[in-house]
Amino acid sequence: MRDRTRRRGEPARPDSAGRAARARTGRDAGRPSTRRPRSDAVRARRSEPGERAAPTRARYLTRRWVAVLVVLSVLAVTYLVMFTSMLGVRSVEVVGVRQIPEEDVIKAAAIEHGTPMVQLDAAEAAARVAKLPRVFEVHVERSWPSTVQIIVTERSPVAVLRAGSRTHLIDSTGLDYAVVPTPPAGLPTLAMSNVSPGDPATKAVVTVLGAIPKQLKVQLTTVTANTPGDVRLTLSDGRLIKWGDAHDNARKAAVLAALLTRPGKTFDVATPDFPTVADA
Repeated sequence: MRDRTRRRGEPARPDSAGRAARARTGRDAGRPSTRRPRSDAVRARRSEPGERAAPTRARYLTRRWVAVLVVLSVLAVTYLVMFTSMLGVRSVEVVGVRQIPEEDVIKAAAIEHGTPMVQLDAAEAAARVAKLPRVFEVHVERSWPSTVQIIVTERSPVAVLRAGSRTHLIDSTGLDYAVVPTPPAGLPTLAMSNVSPGDPATKAVVTVLGAIPKQLKVQLTTVTANTPGDVRLTLSDGRLIKWGDAHDNARKAAVLAALLTRPGKTFDVATPDFPTVADA
């Protein structure tokens, strides 16, 4: 067994690692180094957390194909919705009709089965339905995914016009829109030769009929007007009311309600501040 204890006074022996290092140093002395030192900045950049690696060619191609597939999917869905019956009309519902048959409304709308909902021209369909004489107002609405609703407001008569044995219904616009065999109960008769929405006298009459109270309206039998300022109402008991023009209707109705409690045959409220009652 070798004695590894160094004696006092004996010089220390260099170890093998030290000798090898000194030997390499000696050999490399004066010889240029080919190893490039790595800068701290490079080491810092490469060691920064969260830095993404440069995309590979395979990843780039994958992204391109995904984008192409997305575009193709959007185009396919657009084509199916816009140009096929996938989201087409399956049913047509009619709402609000009483006198008009539903079949007439559906026929007038002319909405073809399977028409794409987004291609449906609702305004054009409503315009076709509005041509029906009894239709006062109409709206066409989409009820997704495949139903179309036609909402109709029918015309309501405010008076009748007799022409021989025929009875014509007149609405609040003065339009003669229908002929019926029997006049509806509770409607006055227009004793006028020219009745139309464009006639000023007709417009005055229907305006007055829309403004007078119900308790007075049910007593009316005849309404006439030679001019817009000469509206006259005849009650069921034969009394005559000179209404005048179609202005201050609420004021005239209030004055007339008190005036009718007096005896007389002719009641003039054309000037409501100065009403008169006459026996003839």
